[in-house]
Amino acid sequence: MEPIITIDRLTKYYGDKQVLKYISLDIYPGQIIGYIGPNGAGKSTTVKILAGIIQDYEGKVTVAGKDLKENVMEVKKMIGYIPELAELYDLLTPREYLSFIGKLYHLSDSVIEERSRKMLDSFGLLGNIDQRMDSFSKGMRQKVLLTSGLLHNPSVVILDEPLSGLDANAVIMVKELLQVLKQEGKTIFYSSHMMDVVEKVSDRIILIDKGNIVANGTIEELRQNTNDSLEQIFSKLTSGGGYSHSADDFANALNDK
Repeated sequence: MEPIITIDRLTKYYGDKQVLKYISLDIYPGQIIGYIGPNGAGKSTTVKILAGIIQDYEGKVTVAGKDLKENVMEVKKMIGYIPELAELYDLLTPREYLSFIGKLYHLSDSVIEERSRKMLDSFGLLGNIDQRMDSFSKGMRQKVLLTSGLLHNPSVVILDEPLSGLDANAVIMVKELLQVLKQEGKTIFYSSHMMDVVEKVSDRIILIDKGNIVANGTIEELRQNTNDSLEQIFSKLTSGGGYSHSADDFANALNDK
């Protein structure tokens, strides 16, 4: 099987600071990739490069055989990108917003309407389809954002903290949705801090720290005959296991006179 995404020596600088250091990955169709790392590790930069938002990078990224830099608009048609923050047009209703998004992908009015109604209904938002979004909660906005990112039925889905603000039932629904999308052969690149979810849904987990890949494999491979959780593995590889001592030091500081 040919990889649908190939990342070859991906490097990115912000000024003199190197935030990605020769990242190389092959990602295959039908995989859910969990992409994790501490703050400042380079996760969001990677996500934005894959989504075609950041284009001044070194190295090469290909999606379905197309060079991302040379074919950015073609690649974007294949990608559904759901960022962490739902920056929506607040004065629009979900119906109006999804109509706008759908037309950007050249979907017909009938397809936009049918998909919007079905997808919003799955999130329990059909009754709010004609309500202005300036009154929506964070969770409601996130559901509209998820819908907009999947409306054009992309073959690659890029998620950056997609569960932010969602209630427990919506989280369960999204986790089930990821499995359905996987079964349909879609590739999912899932960046998150929620270790328990990443551990449960990912076929392969990639841990990045200070711009470098420090672990890459299934959860069983990362455990290497231990019973550590992904959270414990993360702590050991990115902080030397020192967070427990930091927590003790923090608590002790409260008791200092």
